[in-house]
Amino acid sequence: MLSIRAGLAVALIAALISMPAAGSTPHSASTSSHAKHHSHKGKAKAHKLRGQQAIEPERVTEIQQALIRAHYYSGEANGEWNAATKTAMQKYQADQGWQTKLVPDSRALKKLGLGPDYSNAINAKNSSFAPPPPVSTIPPAQSAGFAEAAGVK
Repeated sequence: MLSIRAGLAVALIAALISMPAAGSTPHSASTSSHAKHHSHKGKAKAHKLRGQQAIEPERVTEIQQALIRAHYYSGEANGEWNAATKTAMQKYQADQGWQTKLVPDSRALKKLGLGPDYSNAINAKNSSFAPPPPVSTIPPAQSAGFAEAAGVK
């Protein structure tokens, strides 16, 4: 009985080992859609650039002017993100204890007075947005619907 079980186990293992070899075929050019869609070997995939790739000249001029005011840049504010501008920005950031490999750092821009402009934000003081229309201009049917929805009589 034991030898029959041992024989069956050996036969099963041999069958399992030989199955992948028997089921595989040499890779050849095929006309199936599967082979067409997975033939990316050797092709370089195009790298998609993300994020801001360059600084606009107007913004560079603002940064240069701020660095001049902070006594880190002695050149002319010409709008060119050149080696002198990069060096000045890196020195400014290093003196603040911030990273210097990626420039400009948002903290540095804010400290230089070049942070985001919220003057046109909806909740900014003296914003350029018009105030809402007076209640008297709402059509009666619409205001009745508001009152009804609110449970006001």
